[in-house]
Amino acid sequence: MTRRGDGLNRTASPSTGAPHGSRIRVRPPTSADQREFVRSARASQPLHSPWTVAPSTPLAYRTYLDRMAQPGNVALLVCRRDGGEIVGVVNLTNIALGAFRSAYLGYYAFSGHEGQGLMREGLEAVVRHAFRALKLHRLEANIQPDNVRSLGLVKACGFQQEGHSPRYLKIRGRWRDHERWAILAS
Repeated sequence: MTRRGDGLNRTASPSTGAPHGSRIRVRPPTSADQREFVRSARASQPLHSPWTVAPSTPLAYRTYLDRMAQPGNVALLVCRRDGGEIVGVVNLTNIALGAFRSAYLGYYAFSGHEGQGLMREGLEAVVRHAFRALKLHRLEANIQPDNVRSLGLVKACGFQQEGHSPRYLKIRGRWRDHERWAILAS
């Protein structure tokens, strides 16, 4: 399905072309995921603090789905191939087409799945999807300098540091510095 002429195919599967034997698949979230997602987000609050705030109520989840359904956004769940359990989330936001062909990338794992390489597989699948199916040229991830695990993930996926942005995003009521990391289509 293509929305409002934005040229973004939301039904294309990012797991297409995933490495053989991959432990994950990537798919869009649905309203049927609400219970598992909210439960996982609540259980993951200590893991996410102070880096991000995942939707942890039914209303917050529905608001998230509505926001991500807007043109220029693509939400994807990273799920275990065996059993389908949600491992984490990768969001592409502020997608710009035309000459820029770029998007911002946000992501988080859910507790119990971190440190296993599952989000790396998921992020690599989403990067391939963004470059091949969505025909983007650039993805940018903005990460707080103390978020060592997130920095390690983007480094492992081939992102390069481009700079430092003081007081870049307001998270949990505070303006926080971020490092800018980007990857370009080859």
